[in-house]
Amino acid sequence: MTKLRLGLIADEKPVKLSLELPGSLHRDLMEYAAVHARTNGLTDPLSPEKIAVPMIGRFIATDRAFARLRKQ
Repeated sequence: MTKLRLGLIADEKPVKLSLELPGSLHRDLMEYAAVHARTNGLTDPLSPEKIAVPMIGRFIATDRAFARLRKQ
C-alpha cells in the first residue's frame, strides 16, 4: 500500500486565516481528506481547513531552499 506524506494530525490552538481556493483545489483537498481518513483509520475525513494546515506545514518543513534562506 502506498503511504501518504501526512500521518495523524495534532490538534493545536488555531489562528484564524481566511482565504479563497479554486474549486479544483477544494475538490482535491476533499478527496485527499477522504483517502487520509481511510488510510489512518478515521471514521470521518477531516475538513479541508484541517487537512490543509499540516500540508502547508509539511511543505514549509521540507523546503530546503526556504530553510537555507531562513537561516541567513
